[in-house]
Amino acid sequence: MAQLNNSFSTRFGFEYAPMSFLVRLGRREAYVCRDFRKRYYKVNPIIDCSAGVEPGHLELLLMRKWLVILSKAH
Repeated sequence: MAQLNNSFSTRFGFEYAPMSFLVRLGRREAYVCRDFRKRYYKVNPIIDCSAGVEPGHLELLLMRKWLVILSKAH
């Protein structure tokens, strides 16, 4: 069963990010929000994958607009 939260999580540092939500699937979390950070490298236009800001997190940037953070649920 998926659990959907609309709260702004301070765990990822995106407490001021508009239009964000957190989906929890069992022991995993997927946090989705608009990307507002300035990227100082060339970003792939379709999908860009990088290590997250915390250990064990994976960041996916979709269409240079949407940031998806995959992690273990706490």
